[in-house]
Amino acid sequence: MTRPRPQAAGDTVASVGEFGVIDRVVARAGTAAAAVVGPGDDAAVLRAPDSRVVAACDVLVEGRHFRRDWSSAEDVGHKAAAANLADVAAMGAVPTALLVGLACPAGTPTAWLEGVATGMAAECRPHGAAVVGGDTVASAPGSDAVVLSVTALGDLQGRAPVTRGGARPGDVVAVAGRLGWSACGWAVLRRGFTSPHAAVAAHRRPEPPYAAGPAAADAGATAMCDVSDGLLADAGHLADASGVVLHLDRGTLASFVDPAGPLAQVAAALGGNPLGWVLTGGEDHALLATFPAAADLPAGFVRIGVVEDGAPGVLVDGVAAADVAEGLGEGTGHVHF
Repeated sequence: MTRPRPQAAGDTVASVGEFGVIDRVVARAGTAAAAVVGPGDDAAVLRAPDSRVVAACDVLVEGRHFRRDWSSAEDVGHKAAAANLADVAAMGAVPTALLVGLACPAGTPTAWLEGVATGMAAECRPHGAAVVGGDTVASAPGSDAVVLSVTALGDLQGRAPVTRGGARPGDVVAVAGRLGWSACGWAVLRRGFTSPHAAVAAHRRPEPPYAAGPAAADAGATAMCDVSDGLLADAGHLADASGVVLHLDRGTLASFVDPAGPLAQVAAALGGNPLGWVLTGGEDHALLATFPAAADLPAGFVRIGVVEDGAPGVLVDGVAAADVAEGLGEGTGHVHF
């Protein structure tokens, strides 16, 4: 295992000023296909052919959601964009644009901010989306933390939005994307190492299955959310919103751990539990959805359980989610406060 290298410094926000920062960031923002008026005016103007706009917002705080000694600026840009674009996909929509609010210390290197913008643009580009506006302010006196507030906008393209509240008894529970990889990568980084690369990369740059969101909506998904706080936690949110019980199959979930893959390797080296990462690790931004029993699951979705009537909650092989997590030495997922 190799240890992380420090970031290089350059010109600072103080030396180039607010508008110098904006010019440098906008130069790397890319172009949104839906934009009529892009960055540089009082507000952006976007086409909305569906007449409805999907909107999601997420805040990333340095020291809590990312560390500059763990991740490059481009990594942070990718991660900030992915966390929000996944929320758009979880509604069954496709991303169209991002708005970004930035608070940073005056000494922040402008090269770092340019890297963040480059990472965001790269994450947005495959969808025809881009950063179309935002705001830049100085952090509070005495604060050294960078804060990014990102708002994502999306287009349903005529689909009905898929909410968390539509799951019904008899539905199938399925998931698309990776589970536990980001948590595994975090376990590696907090020990001071940067390999295996695949696990660390999953934490630095999550890979949400964006196309699976609209595909799920087209296939008749009854409820959906992205897995940002951990599978058990987010399944609980979906169960509460729908007023149902989600019965998950432990054996199927255990199959998400490849015995020869990074999760098993890191668990063996560091003493972690790979199933614990699968069940409770967040920030992979997989998509959790429910479908009518007769529906054909879209490509990429794996059946992991069923929906039943009863007091809202999550069971894994009949055991309450909290008890399963405790048995694995974990909480059920991320808790902000």
